[in-house]
Amino acid sequence: MLEVTLSEGRRNRIVRHLLTLLAIATTLLAAAPASAMEVVPPGNRNAEQPDVPGASVRRTKAGKTSFDAKYDKVRDLLASDRELVSKIKSVAAQYGIAPIHMVGAIVGEHTYNVDAYDRLQSYYIKAASYAGDSFRFAYNGERVDTFVDRPEFSACEGKKGSYAVWSCRESVWSRQFKGKTVGGVAYPNNRFSAVFFQPFYAGQTFGLGQINPLTALMLTDAVVRVSGYERLDEKDAAGVYQAIMDPDISLAYMAASIRHSIDVYKQLADVDISRNPGITATLYNVGNPDARAADFARRRAEGTSPWPEENYYGWLVNDKLAELQGLL
Repeated sequence: MLEVTLSEGRRNRIVRHLLTLLAIATTLLAAAPASAMEVVPPGNRNAEQPDVPGASVRRTKAGKTSFDAKYDKVRDLLASDRELVSKIKSVAAQYGIAPIHMVGAIVGEHTYNVDAYDRLQSYYIKAASYAGDSFRFAYNGERVDTFVDRPEFSACEGKKGSYAVWSCRESVWSRQFKGKTVGGVAYPNNRFSAVFFQPFYAGQTFGLGQINPLTALMLTDAVVRVSGYERLDEKDAAGVYQAIMDPDISLAYMAASIRHSIDVYKQLADVDISRNPGITATLYNVGNPDARAADFARRRAEGTSPWPEENYYGWLVNDKLAELQGLL
C-alpha cells in the first residue's frame, strides 16, 4: 500500500478550500426560492364550455342575436380595424403583457356582455357624448367620497396606492354594510360597485374594454404611472366615465387590469398565468383577482386544485385561440 503524507500547510489549504465551497453552497441554498414558479399550461382544463350565466343568455336573446353572431362581429371588427390592433399591441407592450390577453378580454366582453360597434370611431363618438354629462357616484343621496369618510373605513387611509385603498374600502363595504342596516339606512345586498358606482343601472360597464368605474379607480395609479393619463377621482364621476369610454384610455385600464392579475397570481399563488389567455380573460370577467389568487393558493396547497380553471368566458378565448392569434 502506498501512503501519501500531506504537509500541514497543504492540509490546511485543502480544509480552507472545502470550507469555502461549503459556505458558497449554503449561501446559494439559502437564496434559492422555496419553490420554483410554475407556468399554467395552455388550453382549457374543462373539456366542455362551462354554463353561460342566465343574465347573459337573456340579454343576448333580448337583442335578437346569438353568441356566435356576437363573436363573429367582434372578431370581424378586430380583423378589419388595423388601427385598433396596432393600439392594442402598443399598449400591451407598455404594460409588459402579450397582446392576445387584451384581444381575449375584448372578444369575451363583446360576445357575452355587449355588442361590438362596427368600427373604432363609434367608440370615440360614444365617449364624447359623456363629456358634458353631470352625474355622481352616490347611494340614497350620499356621495361615495362622503360615505368612505366614515370611521368604518379609517383603516383604509393608511393603505398605499389606489388599488390598495379601494380594495380595502370594497372589503369594508362587504363586511359592514352590504345587506345590513347601519345608522337607520338599509344598504342593498349587492356589490360596492353596483350600489355606488353605476348611476344608470346596476351591472353597467362601458366602452371598448367594458371597464367598471370602481375597477378604474383602483387601477388609476398604475395607468398614471405607465401611460401618463390624468388620475381619476371619485368626486368626478363624469370624468371617470369619459375615461373608460375613450378607447385609448380604456385600453390602458384593460392592460393594467390584466397585468395586475398576472402579478398577483405570481405573488400569492406562485404560478404564472401569462401563457394562458383563457385564465386572464376569466379574471377580467369575474374580477377580484387578489382574493381569487389567495383562494387558489389555499386549494392548491390542500391538493384540491392543481391549476386555475377558466369559466365560460375564458373557455371561449382558449377554444378560439388560434383564430384570435391570427388577428395579431
